[in-house]
Amino acid sequence: MDAVLLARIQFAMTIGFHFLFPPISIGLGWMLVVVETLGWRKADDTYVRMGRFFAKLMALTFAVGVATGIVMEFQFGMNWARYSTFVGDILGAPLAAEAVFAFFLESAFLGLYLFGRGKVSKGVHWFSALMVAVGATMSAFWILVVNSWQQTPAGFDVVAGRAVLISFSDAVFNPSMWYRFFHQLCAALITGAFFVGGVSAWQLLKGRGGDVAPKALRLSIIAGLVFAVLTVFPTGHEHGKQVARDQPEKFAALEGLYKTQNSAPLVMFGLFDAGPPPTLNATIEIPGLLSWMAFGDFNAQVKGIDAFPADQIPPLWMTFVSFHNMVMLGMLFIGVMGLGLLLMWRGRLMTSRWYHWMFFVVSPLPLAANQLGWISAEVGRQPWTVYKLLRTSESVSVTVGAPEILFSIILFGTVYLALGALYVFILFREMNHGPDAAGEVS
Repeated sequence: MDAVLLARIQFAMTIGFHFLFPPISIGLGWMLVVVETLGWRKADDTYVRMGRFFAKLMALTFAVGVATGIVMEFQFGMNWARYSTFVGDILGAPLAAEAVFAFFLESAFLGLYLFGRGKVSKGVHWFSALMVAVGATMSAFWILVVNSWQQTPAGFDVVAGRAVLISFSDAVFNPSMWYRFFHQLCAALITGAFFVGGVSAWQLLKGRGGDVAPKALRLSIIAGLVFAVLTVFPTGHEHGKQVARDQPEKFAALEGLYKTQNSAPLVMFGLFDAGPPPTLNATIEIPGLLSWMAFGDFNAQVKGIDAFPADQIPPLWMTFVSFHNMVMLGMLFIGVMGLGLLLMWRGRLMTSRWYHWMFFVVSPLPLAANQLGWISAEVGRQPWTVYKLLRTSESVSVTVGAPEILFSIILFGTVYLALGALYVFILFREMNHGPDAAGEVS
């Protein structure tokens, strides 16, 4: 058993499970800000009951996200001690800021939001909902600062085998941070819109949504379409250009470009052949489009896999497949939300049960798209933990062996399986109960 591989598997498992919940919290948090605003300013009891109902699901998601996030962070010292030694001076401050300024802000105001309704003024209650969303977004900001620094390190010097901070602002606002933050934020807002819409579609199918579910579905379609488009353009497009500039090996692997060429084609589909040399067969391509997307010039040269040393090339199949599936899901989200908007315009949204079923089935897929985006970003960075500075093979702890890591994988896997099943059980129980009826006191 390879300790490096097992440590990578464990980290992928724990962060992958944890990463199911922050996008829901961020997206749902901002959806609740809109809902609470409409309920307060329009004095609309339907939106008030909508906010009360989805606040319960927000609390459930937040609780599971916190529990899984704590486990994830312990791994830095347990399995990745040499990585922690190398980056500790750089990443300690952003991680502390995430805990002090973001997590405590979100958790404190979440309590006020959940238990302060009817006990504080409507303005204060609305402000608590806003601070929950701001806190969740700030948390994402600081975590993406940490991860983006690993992708495009800046504001540091290497002294005695350690990265030493010389400019906090340069480290925080490193070349990829803003691109990745806005792209991920839009992805989280899509996740929140599909979460609200999926729950509402289920309630409409079961006849338990009352007057809340129709309005919630309409709201989710409008918000989801806006952010589904923004995730593709401009945020996704600009992020892709940044990767082409700063991490050309990753860009070539993501796009399936194996030969350096001018007027590089955009590969829409291909069958991977590991080779050697690695190739894509039966491709569907659009000539010149990749050159334009990367550099704004249809004739620009784009470096392919053949331009880089073999020991600096990321895993090709996983990087290509995860990225292209993420893009396909993004197109699907635009289509589903656009179709919903068309049904709204034609006055057929509430009578189209087939659409409710389709929306419900598709509603978990933004979680899959988030996972695929993370896989393409992190696997595409390999073989580096910190790009061009620290290899993954040099980052693991020397005192933790493969048997111990394997045991923890089994243990965490069992706990996460139970926790995930419990989350889904409680979620469906609340969905089946539905929001309060008009005039009902909860």
